[in-house]
Amino acid sequence: MTIDSDERPAQVGDLAQLRIDREAAPRRRWLPWAVLLALGIVAAAVYPAARAYVEERRAPEVDIAHAVQPAASTPGGSTDLPVLVATGYVIARRSSDVGVKTGGRLALIGFEEGTRVRKGQVIAQIEHADIDAQLEAARRGVAEAEAQLAQAVATRDEDARNLERQRALAKDGIATTATLTAAESAAQVSAARVKSAEAAIASARARVHVTEEALENANVRAPFDGVVIRKRAEVGETVSPFGVAGQATREGGAIATIADLRELEVQTEVNENSIGKLKAGMPAEIKVQAYQDQAFKGRVRDIFPSADRAKSIVEVRVSILDADARVKPEMTASVTFQEPHAPNVSSGSPRSTSAAPGANGPAEPIVLIPKRAVAEQGGRPTVWVITGVTASRRAVTLGKDRIDQVEVRSGVAPGEAVVLNPPPTLTDHGRVRVKGS
Repeated sequence: MTIDSDERPAQVGDLAQLRIDREAAPRRRWLPWAVLLALGIVAAAVYPAARAYVEERRAPEVDIAHAVQPAASTPGGSTDLPVLVATGYVIARRSSDVGVKTGGRLALIGFEEGTRVRKGQVIAQIEHADIDAQLEAARRGVAEAEAQLAQAVATRDEDARNLERQRALAKDGIATTATLTAAESAAQVSAARVKSAEAAIASARARVHVTEEALENANVRAPFDGVVIRKRAEVGETVSPFGVAGQATREGGAIATIADLRELEVQTEVNENSIGKLKAGMPAEIKVQAYQDQAFKGRVRDIFPSADRAKSIVEVRVSILDADARVKPEMTASVTFQEPHAPNVSSGSPRSTSAAPGANGPAEPIVLIPKRAVAEQGGRPTVWVITGVTASRRAVTLGKDRIDQVEVRSGVAPGEAVVLNPPPTLTDHGRVRVKGS
């Protein structure tokens, strides 16, 4: 077998590559151990953070709210606490449906919605041409009666003078008794005619007065200063004191509704089971649905003396003390009735309960928390208070209910965060996650 001369150098080079190079640097056997050590150091550094992250992810997520202490609302340091919320409608304390006194066709309407009117101002008129004619006839009747009276007085005076002459003649024996008697009768008749004419004048003047009243009744006048809030009729409609012809919805012949917008109040209804919490004169906070960011001051003006047994409610009227032009009749409003409370600013911690209920001295400061934060353990009310990232169970002493809040007499300080609707997975001093944080 022959070997190709071209392949022989390649084989010699391959054999040369198999020789051991004794001058090469020694192999680094410690490198794998160094890598493992570095990985261990990194793992030791990362483990606490990773464990904390895992614990945080496993921690229950909760909603929180902060305990609040109502701020003093008066210079004397008193505080108004909510006791009840009711809804109703804004109304004018003085409002009137203005109608006509007599029937007829409307000839003039001098108002629109929003028109301001003054007391006694003519705001509408009924056609009264026939009454004008009757008034003119009545006045002419007075003139005629006065003329008849003048004629009767002249006749009476003439008959009186004639009677005096006849008496003088009869005294001298010239006039007969029959002539004297006739003169006396004529004088009496003339005097009676004068009285009749005077009565006719009084009757004619009375007819004038009646007609003038009928003419005045054709005018519709504003009963007080106010604003027209509703227009209920138009020119040309036939109206009567019992309604507008063809308009069954207009009661009592009303053509306008006038209200005094300087005195507004909220008409609301309160369940009879809660009416005992209210009393006349107590403060209230009012919000109208159109302006929820604005609160108005109110005061209970009247609690109706009777209840509606069909609805089991009692009507309550609340005056709006600082209403402005934005508040309008028939707006929906909510009323938060409030109970005055005078906190004892000289007392120490808000958790103190040394003051006896009903004592004459100032009341203890009030701390409020949502009712949803209160749970029970062993028949006692408790709350979960958040400190940092942990939750601690704490026993509390509760006071009065304040709508969706409750007073805390001891156990929670103002500003502390409490858990809402505490989940069953909470543990005392356990980690929690606050929603939104």
